[in-house]
Amino acid sequence: MKLTFNVAILFGLAVAIFQATPALSQTKPGSIFKVVRTPNENQTNNALDAASASSPKDIWAVGESTIHFDGTKWTAFPAPFIDGVDNFLTGVVDISPTLAWAVGNVSEGENPFQQVIEQWDGKEWSVFPGPNFPPNSQAALFGMASTSANDIWAVGSLVTDVAGFNLFEHWDGTVWTATTIQQPPAGEALLSVSADATNDAWAVGFKGANGQTFAMHWNGSEWADVATPNVTKGTNRLEAVLTLSPNNAWAVGFFTPANADREPRRTLILHWDGKTWKVVPSPNVGPNSNPLSGLAANSANDIWAFGCHFAADGSGQFRTLVLHWDGKSWEIAPSPNPTKGNGNSVGDVLLSGVVPSPGNVWIFGSEHEAPDAETLAIHTTTGD
Repeated sequence: MKLTFNVAILFGLAVAIFQATPALSQTKPGSIFKVVRTPNENQTNNALDAASASSPKDIWAVGESTIHFDGTKWTAFPAPFIDGVDNFLTGVVDISPTLAWAVGNVSEGENPFQQVIEQWDGKEWSVFPGPNFPPNSQAALFGMASTSANDIWAVGSLVTDVAGFNLFEHWDGTVWTATTIQQPPAGEALLSVSADATNDAWAVGFKGANGQTFAMHWNGSEWADVATPNVTKGTNRLEAVLTLSPNNAWAVGFFTPANADREPRRTLILHWDGKTWKVVPSPNVGPNSNPLSGLAANSANDIWAFGCHFAADGSGQFRTLVLHWDGKSWEIAPSPNPTKGNGNSVGDVLLSGVVPSPGNVWIFGSEHEAPDAETLAIHTTTGD
């Protein structure tokens, strides 16, 4: 098989529904979230795709920008290669103020996209050696999770001249090692990973040309496929996963009723009860697309899911979408929208989140007003 996989396109599958499309109101009445201004490294693209924290005074949000919160203010700390154009970070784990890891995908000149692993030492980010792969192959990473400084996972895809593989990279405190599992001919993509123990981790994404939900589980010795439900025969895609315990995990994304090119994307939420994944009813705002991109939890009965929803008037403008789980049902939670522009390619989207202490919820994404995208952070200290 020829090497035809394009990492930039695969990453775009997770976020393209937000790009070059459009927010309407600046804020929503009754929202417990407030916009917190954050720095932008780049003149154009600055979306924040992943977040992690070791404490309320040590938070990282990364993507096309790389920014840090010290408990008082947000500061940009540029990471090698990351420029807001073709190079971006897709995952981060924050171990302590002097140790953090990030992964992403970069391109140098005419070279195809390849993964990059970077380490924070308390002063600066630097590139860290990762696993070696065969010549003429492309490795891409799209999610990252950890249970400790010596148990970190990054997941993605590897494409060689002969086949495509699901890619699992692990840090044991000494070295990064890679495990690959060959994909079926129709292909698979892992976009997110979450772990709560050394023997309990989930990775999710989609499989097949049209897209069907896909999940794999780590039991301490191997990664294995686990069946997941699909709402329709149209596209069903998981964008994020959150592992709370062996019998409690959540995954979110979207589905389309029929044709992905014509039908609106609707919220999709799955729950793992220790035995099976099941669809949990979730609300939508208006008749147009409502894709979900991320999850963050304060407790098992206080969980946030987020993404964006598109304007009912068909303008293509989009604004933030936040859902809340109270232990019984998912409900829409009002959320602010700082973008004020009019017309197409305008809007706000939420992509990642973290809860560094009880009731202390940060959610990140970007403000779009073509051709620029600025960092976006919303915050609340209201908990149970």
